[in-house]
Amino acid sequence: MSRHLEVGERIVRTEALHGGITAEMRRLTIGTRDGGTRDLVLRTFVDVEHAEDSLNREAGALTLLPGTGVPSPGLVAVDPTAAHCEYPSLLMTHLAGRTVLDDEGLETRVPLLARQLVAIHALRPAERPREYVALTTADTVVTPQGADAAAWAAAIDMIRKPAPPYEGRFLHRDFHPGNVLFDVPPSRPAGARITGVVDWAATSWGPADLDVAHCSTNLALLHGPAWGLRFAEAYEEAGGVLATAVSERLYWRVRDGLAFSEEVQSVSQPWREAGRTELTTRAVEERLDAYVTALMDALG
Repeated sequence: MSRHLEVGERIVRTEALHGGITAEMRRLTIGTRDGGTRDLVLRTFVDVEHAEDSLNREAGALTLLPGTGVPSPGLVAVDPTAAHCEYPSLLMTHLAGRTVLDDEGLETRVPLLARQLVAIHALRPAERPREYVALTTADTVVTPQGADAAAWAAAIDMIRKPAPPYEGRFLHRDFHPGNVLFDVPPSRPAGARITGVVDWAATSWGPADLDVAHCSTNLALLHGPAWGLRFAEAYEEAGGVLATAVSERLYWRVRDGLAFSEEVQSVSQPWREAGRTELTTRAVEERLDAYVTALMDALG
């Protein structure tokens, strides 16, 4: 770690950052030679089978993003095989801003999220990241207790079918409010702006619909199904292009919703730690059921 600091610098404080599921995050406050401080962020994968691949992909994305207009951390160093660190790790610059998971001000933030995602999808890297990997299968879906059995059975049948054809795009692959930093003036929530997009470890190549679907599911579970249904409209209003056929758009959104059925507990815990204590596992399951049912109703 010290080899990546400038001469005369030292770590004066460390702080655990909350919200990560697959990796531990720490903010490192560095004391500089002139008596000031600067912050770095250390991302550490502990007991994660695919740590090397994830860190290599994140390092590749952070190398690509400077100068693109997409606000992201700067890469300082990466040790994907734990050759120098105790665990596979990545060191990056710290961005200003904070994640905002509250309902208040959401009508302002959703269009900002949509515009940011359109900008990400507009990137054309010289070297494409790997093709996306589906996060669920029809046989691993966990139907929530008390769910609309008919709607879920139809949804599961939908993802047994081959994926629709698509035009590939550069995907963040885990784009949602928990991975976006905002500056929100206390006196003027409508003046919110995005200061950073973090967690690029799942960067992939695939359909824009897949990123839109993932953010939609997160919004549905955090803020209610109506917001999940609204996000695709916001994306198009921002200039984004989705699949032409309604059935194809819904395929990706249903697939992502069903993927969440397998990890409701692990997803909802960081939200509760961030202050959304009402989002119990059961409450999130009920929202997921309502969202999946609404998607199937939209399909007709």
